[in-house]
Amino acid sequence: MKQVVQVAGGGDVRVVETPVPAIEATEVLVETIATIVSSGTERAMTTLARSGLLAKARARPDLVRRVGEKARADGIGEAVRSVRDRLTSELPLGYSGAGRVLRAGSAVAGIRPGDLVATGGAGWANHAEYQAVPGLLCARVPDGVAATDAAFATIAAIALHGLRLAEVGPGAKVVVVGLGLIGQLAARIALASGCDVAGVDIADLPLAAAATAGVRALRESGDATTAEVREWSRGRGADAVLICAAGRSGDPVMRATELARDRAQLVVVGDVPLGLARGPFYEKELVLRFARSYGPGRYERGYERWGVDYPAGQVRWTEGRNQEAVLDLLAAGRLTVGDLVTHTFPIERAAAAYDLVATRREPYLAIRFDYPHRVDPTAGPAGRPVVAEAADRRGARQRGEHTPQATARVGTPSRRRGDRVGWIGAGNFSGSVLLPAFRAAGFDRFTTVASAGGRSARAFADRHGFHGAASGVDELLDDDDIDVVVIATPHSTHARLAAAALERGRHVWCEKPLALDAAELAMVERAASAGGGVLMVGLNRRFSPAVVEAQRRLAERDGPLSVVYRVAAGPVPADHWYSDRIEGGRLLGEVCHFVDTCAALAGSRVEAVTALPSRNGEALLAEDLAVTLRHMDGTLSTIAYSSARPRACRKETVEALAGRRHLRIDDFRELVVDGTSAWKGSQDKGHRAAAAAFLRMCRGGAADVTAELLASSRATLAAAASLGVGLPFLTGAAGPDPADPDSEKDLSTETAAAVAVPAARAAEPDGGPDLPVSPVHSKESEI
Repeated sequence: MKQVVQVAGGGDVRVVETPVPAIEATEVLVETIATIVSSGTERAMTTLARSGLLAKARARPDLVRRVGEKARADGIGEAVRSVRDRLTSELPLGYSGAGRVLRAGSAVAGIRPGDLVATGGAGWANHAEYQAVPGLLCARVPDGVAATDAAFATIAAIALHGLRLAEVGPGAKVVVVGLGLIGQLAARIALASGCDVAGVDIADLPLAAAATAGVRALRESGDATTAEVREWSRGRGADAVLICAAGRSGDPVMRATELARDRAQLVVVGDVPLGLARGPFYEKELVLRFARSYGPGRYERGYERWGVDYPAGQVRWTEGRNQEAVLDLLAAGRLTVGDLVTHTFPIERAAAAYDLVATRREPYLAIRFDYPHRVDPTAGPAGRPVVAEAADRRGARQRGEHTPQATARVGTPSRRRGDRVGWIGAGNFSGSVLLPAFRAAGFDRFTTVASAGGRSARAFADRHGFHGAASGVDELLDDDDIDVVVIATPHSTHARLAAAALERGRHVWCEKPLALDAAELAMVERAASAGGGVLMVGLNRRFSPAVVEAQRRLAERDGPLSVVYRVAAGPVPADHWYSDRIEGGRLLGEVCHFVDTCAALAGSRVEAVTALPSRNGEALLAEDLAVTLRHMDGTLSTIAYSSARPRACRKETVEALAGRRHLRIDDFRELVVDGTSAWKGSQDKGHRAAAAAFLRMCRGGAADVTAELLASSRATLAAAASLGVGLPFLTGAAGPDPADPDSEKDLSTETAAAVAVPAARAAEPDGGPDLPVSPVHSKESEI
């Protein structure tokens, strides 16, 4: 399909071919009929993208700060690589459209295939021939409303939300400052609500459009305009002022104070900075509010990603209900939008439309993209998404170099050498860390990359030399020409994808964590046994030069170790995916690394685990925690995991005591043994060596470490279970404890899932044998 993207570095707008996006359970697949360019918002994006690095730094000091933090934490080279990746990334454009529903996810209510819907949301309702949009960001279009009008619904919802914040009713005097597209819509919706509306601008076209709709159109001329507003409002001033202008100064906000009455509402809808003087706000006791996009639910993961709607009795006007309200106004004839369209372009000419936006060579208000329907989103076996060829290798399959087949070999021993790699997941880690490690290890035939959205897969394929790109994973998993499947996707998908690939006889590299609960791990283990392929988990630190050398130095020790692993991980934002309980939290997602490293240093599996969070709250999402491990050889390891990140502190420090011997690993940059440096170099966490070991395993030339990685995965699940109840748990590595009859009873799959994974995952089907993880406690401790 065709999609409009912008290169972050230079600002070029392109129309690219991408796979049709796959949908999740809470999403719908929409065949796009029309989308609207939000000229103010999208002009700001394109202007920033086309600016130089210095201008970008001035506009986004938050990003500059993050680059500095990354340089301190991971080194200048890693920070430079991160910036380079960001500057070469392609950003999807558009967030307001309409189209016909082709498929609806199983968790979507009230929307069926065939429905005409208005769609919204940046990153979802893109300028593209097909959209995968959350169900709560779609609204069914009433009979009689054209799709080209319904495409305005999301942009108009921004204006409507701003008007709601103004708390005005029939007869109120409302001034709209800035009559661009959102200002026009705000003025018309205010009129439809019974308000008396004046609009202020400096350009002829927006003033004429506002006047045509019945707005009192005022050309901005300072004191004269203020006098007109006072006369129009019977000498009082406006009851509310909606600031829909965009600019580089706070002048529009200060101008609004002159047009408002005492105790009026000022609502900032446009993108304007604040440089406010206290006097006018104090003297008139003005209320200043900011409208956050289309309304409640915006930027909230539970609403947009999980599909959790808010009860109407609690939150009447969510972003989705604001869309519905706009559509109802259109259906009733109280709002018209068709006359706002000054330019239409076919999607193929999107670059010309954005050139018009950037240069303003002629006046415009609304710009609409129209879409031909030439792509069949269900083409391919069993309705699987279309696979798009990477631009620089477009002819490869046509020449017979790579011909996918729909039939997979399931349950047969794998004779694959690991030459041909399929990649699932196109995120930053994949491109900047994992893929370079695979290339350095000797993998050189990269076939298809798949991602949920398709666009990122196509860009990843172009950048990294893959033959093709796909949205969804079925096409990749069923391609019998693929030997190795690499899984670098959200944590909640790892086990399912790994099991599916293993069942087909593929060799699998799965990023950590391998599983988020007992049933998932059992499923993967069954698939690994049945399929015959090699399984590697991305617990790479055991392969780092510092750990390998430490193992060598500790090999001749007498007795167990004492290991202390301190991690200054740093805080994450409240809306970070680590805080998404569906993804398992930081213990399952990151502490698994440290559990495995301790096991590697000891040369002994973990047999018992105790984990404690630092404070009350949802245990699995704890950001500060301590984990104590008892290994089968008697080694005791303590992991102190903190969300603090002092500037003078290394992220990871590991100390091991063995008799008179003392070893310290400093952030995988140096190994110090008894006060003397035993190894020193650039930070190396073992990614390249792990990939090389995986390649040798695929070709039968290296020891299989899968059993050790599975043991560490069990130990991490035991830590999650312990974290939830505050008791030590056995991992099953040493079998049941004969001194404790209760330990013979494994922690059941249902209990492990309830303890280690939150209720958001409880609806998933369980199955398979119980994971051998047992609570260590007496009957008295149950009281």
